[in-house]
Amino acid sequence: MKKRFRRVAVLMGGTSAERAVSMKSGAAVARGLRAAGYEVAEVDVVSEDRLPIPAGTEAVFIALHGAFGEDGGAQSLLRAMGIPYTGSGPESCRLAFDKTLARDAMARAGVPIPEGVTIHADPGACPIPLPAVVKPARQGSSIGCSRVESPDAWAAAFAAAWAHGSDVVVERFIAGRELTVGIVAGEVLPVVEIVAPDDHFSYWAKYTPGVTQYRVPAPLPEPTAEGVRACARRVFEALGASDFGRADFRLAPDGSWFALELNTIPGFTETSLLPKAAAAAGLPFPELCDRILNLASVR
Repeated sequence: MKKRFRRVAVLMGGTSAERAVSMKSGAAVARGLRAAGYEVAEVDVVSEDRLPIPAGTEAVFIALHGAFGEDGGAQSLLRAMGIPYTGSGPESCRLAFDKTLARDAMARAGVPIPEGVTIHADPGACPIPLPAVVKPARQGSSIGCSRVESPDAWAAAFAAAWAHGSDVVVERFIAGRELTVGIVAGEVLPVVEIVAPDDHFSYWAKYTPGVTQYRVPAPLPEPTAEGVRACARRVFEALGASDFGRADFRLAPDGSWFALELNTIPGFTETSLLPKAAAAAGLPFPELCDRILNLASVR
């Protein structure tokens, strides 16, 4: 692939609760881009007020997870600076990062989503039938996310989510299987099945090597796999995403699926899902980073 850029910067770290994960993602991306032949500067972002982009940088690969990285903040600054960057624009990032707004957009597009509500104060009990999933409206990596299976567990679950923001999303828990689908440069990648301990893909299960099993491609009937992949594209389009992303799903025992969210800056750590799916599609990690970077623009 012909390279549009030579000197690039990778933004990592940030000020969100996902800083540690972002540092790992950024370091992995930097290694991948160097292996692909780029001159790479690693930029540890420690403030949301400014981005210390090195002079001469031709494009930026954003590996910031959580607030500022995935909510459109960094993208807005880069757009104002006129520097090409990877991934979706600020409007799409803002929409996808806010689970309430994303749920509304997916529902309008006819994407199946779990029954759910957003609450702004503790109602004293779970507002929907149990079991349910309780999570902050604007957070990632399962931080502050809990599964509530009995009324006694509600108070702790609400408090854990509330600690990360005043909007809390409560969704019906879909028993079944955890699936995710990546999209890169318009190509929908193979479905990945996530087999986590106790069927709970927690922060610990996501980032501790060896704890969670991944099946790539997921062992699914062909019609189901193609249906989920087609739905991932609908999610991508409904949220106005660009270039790459990863849509998460639950697959019920009756074969129906439900979209949970879209990650506009999915992880690039050693346990991350998008690189696994890309590898299964014949796209090694350096080529994956190269392909994404070549799509960079000012939006």
